[in-house]
Amino acid sequence: MSEKFSPALRLADLNDFIAPSQACIIPFKGKKASSREEGQQKLLSQKSQSQSEPVKITLHDCLACSGCITSAETVMLQQQSLEEFLSHLESKKKSVIVSVSPQSRASLANHFQLSPLQVFRKLTQFLKSLGVKAVFDTSCSRDLSLIECCHEFIERYKHQNAVDGGVLPVLSSACPGWICYAEKTLGSYILPYISTVKSPQQAMGTIIKNHVCWKMGLKPDEVYHVAVMPCYDKKLEAARDDFMFSVERQGETGQEAAGPRVSEVDSVLTSGEVLDLIQLKAVDFKSLEEGPLDRLLTNVDDEGHLYGVPGGSGGYSETVFRYAAKVLFGKVIEGPIGFKTIRNSDFQEAILEVEGMTVLKFALCYGFRNLQNIVRKIKMGKCEYHFVEVMACPSGCLNGGGQIKPNKGQSAKEVIQLLEHLYTKDVMVADPFENPLVINLYKEWLEHAGSGKARQFVHTQYHSVAKSLTAQLSNW
Repeated sequence: MSEKFSPALRLADLNDFIAPSQACIIPFKGKKASSREEGQQKLLSQKSQSQSEPVKITLHDCLACSGCITSAETVMLQQQSLEEFLSHLESKKKSVIVSVSPQSRASLANHFQLSPLQVFRKLTQFLKSLGVKAVFDTSCSRDLSLIECCHEFIERYKHQNAVDGGVLPVLSSACPGWICYAEKTLGSYILPYISTVKSPQQAMGTIIKNHVCWKMGLKPDEVYHVAVMPCYDKKLEAARDDFMFSVERQGETGQEAAGPRVSEVDSVLTSGEVLDLIQLKAVDFKSLEEGPLDRLLTNVDDEGHLYGVPGGSGGYSETVFRYAAKVLFGKVIEGPIGFKTIRNSDFQEAILEVEGMTVLKFALCYGFRNLQNIVRKIKMGKCEYHFVEVMACPSGCLNGGGQIKPNKGQSAKEVIQLLEHLYTKDVMVADPFENPLVINLYKEWLEHAGSGKARQFVHTQYHSVAKSLTAQLSNW
């Protein structure tokens, strides 16, 4: 499985990616290996020694690396598989709703030589033929996350010099590989810098399980929500306890009582797994009829153009930079911001000067080699940036490990360039604050950016996680 999980942190290029974790390789409870060889032998003989109770490693224990759950056969991502998805469709016990990321649409578009809009319509038709109730576009939830991120940045910037003021730089939180790394490796000192805004995946999850369920007359535990994403680490994100909540039920006394706990996102399928599903069903996808899009949570106008923002990883730096320049300094930026490459193509920065003084300094930081430089500067108190868009994968989300592999004759570099083009094809660049779907979400549900309800549903918190398993292996 190692080649199929978390390629952002794979062993293939140790000069950029972090080393694999050894934290989860403990074959038996209550038994401590006296040496690395003994431990590995026990791990290999685990299947045959049924009298010993194996340790069960869950997604919550993962460091988003290639050292343990990616290679051990005893650990299966059963709740994050095609089989589980198909079983829910067959059982018909729950309404299945699918949300699709724009990066996955671009990947499928490249594979089938179609436009992303054609892919979205065909995929909607295909999934509904299998029994899916609705197919939505996570560009809508991305705009909600962007608005909340803009509001959060403004608040932190304004109060940065206060005694209990905002902590800068703000580090984006949409990449689960980076978040896992921060929580389990960097310690508590880095967590206050991370944005509290949920990723578009989880924002979509909370929209569907709360607001959409209410509009559709469904209970949250009656919906099975599947997100189609470019990254295997998104499966880890969906499995976090922070993204589960209790469904209230009316008890025998008539009072509300806590009911079953449900996940905002029940399962994540990668772009490649969706291709596997299409091939499994032996569908001629290119010839498939294009179905109508579900408009309830899909950014599409009457001409079929999708609303979007620049940037294959969600456009966080560009959107927040543009908004901050306008709100804080009255500067309206027309056209592209023009991020400049610093050191390498995966590290870029943009600067806003007012009267000769730098007032905003933002960065795009992709890949762990660049990330570790930023972290080092923060730890030393020498980071000059106000906002950093952080992604674990070099080239960002379009290069996620769950994307479809290059077609024959295509190089990885060529594919990234094609995906960048396809990502914006059929997209009408628009201001997230003018998105009618998001405006309606605030009007009907969240009140306004940064409100108590917005913080309850669209924000989260991160935790420093003790590496207890690693400690047990310290003598290997």
